[in-house]
Amino acid sequence: MKIVLTSVSFVSGMFVSLFAYMFFYANRKNIVHHSFSIRKNEQGDKELSVFFISDIHRRKIDEHLLRKVRSYGPVDIVIVGGDLAECGVPHSRIDRNVQRLSEIAPLYFIWGNNDREVGEGTIRSIIEKHGGVILENTNVQIESHPLWGICGTDDPSSGNVNIERALKNAEQYSYTIVATHTPSLFRKVEKLCTPELMVAGHMHGGQIRFGKFALHPLGTFTEMNGKARLISNGYGTSIVPLRFGAAPECHIITIKY
Repeated sequence: MKIVLTSVSFVSGMFVSLFAYMFFYANRKNIVHHSFSIRKNEQGDKELSVFFISDIHRRKIDEHLLRKVRSYGPVDIVIVGGDLAECGVPHSRIDRNVQRLSEIAPLYFIWGNNDREVGEGTIRSIIEKHGGVILENTNVQIESHPLWGICGTDDPSSGNVNIERALKNAEQYSYTIVATHTPSLFRKVEKLCTPELMVAGHMHGGQIRFGKFALHPLGTFTEMNGKARLISNGYGTSIVPLRFGAAPECHIITIKY
């Protein structure tokens, strides 16, 4: 009997330790830096710095993260790539998160599949309150870098995705960024144009994965011939506040042009 109790205690201790590790792992504040160059005929030596964060869900944006972001130097724009929140997240937390992110640089938001769970009007009012721009099948010029335009789509879960409208007149920009919540829209975008940068999240890198075994692949950053794609693991978690093998992340992207 004593051996059985000892074995049960040992196994229970292992599970508790594993869950504790997965919880703390899920709450790391990782910033991944990417850099690439665009080669065109224009003269110049400029840099556009983008902070991209997606899938915040229930996490808090704190001063520690802001200090880490600022340690990379000035940021030109912040892109919130969907799933800023989900059902049950206090409105005060969403408001505080958006406030802090908008302190970094002008903020652009695209819808994720969970955002409207807290109320579409709530999200709209919070983004507007802090001077952010909601990109839903539309595009705007980046004021600090007027050769650049940023395009954003609504999320497929809304049934309102219109890529043609999101890219309407995008040829007026010398360079473009396209933000979608789900990377499944990348192929449809590329049938219409070839943006310098595409960003997405949604899949959490699988969130809990054991080697190659997970519901979704890990996030990736790929670049070829001055065109880059970023699929993020995301910053928060969904369903359970745990991660394993797919670290949380947000991103600084430096584009030289």
